[in-house]
Amino acid sequence: KTTSSSSSICLINHVHALISLAKNSSMRIRDISMEVGITERRVQHIIFELEADAYLERIRNGRTNIYKFYSRKPLRHDIEKHRQVHDLNNLINK
Repeated sequence: KTTSSSSSICLINHVHALISLAKNSSMRIRDISMEVGITERRVQHIIFELEADAYLERIRNGRTNIYKFYSRKPLRHDIEKHRQVHDLNNLINK
């Protein structure tokens, strides 16, 4: 049995944040927080983890962050590792 680490993508807040950023790559942390229903601090932590695992890249554009979303990366957990992030995004945004 494989356990999920903190660097694994879970199918809850991490995916909600990813999907929010896929829809709007310059979305503010405050707006993601409100859309997902979690604190701004938690969004910051999730973005840090997603960047560390190369699901996102943060690009500074003046005072704004633009997030490049890598949708062809596989999901990390054993249950869904046969799928890529874009599969989940497509399912949710149908």
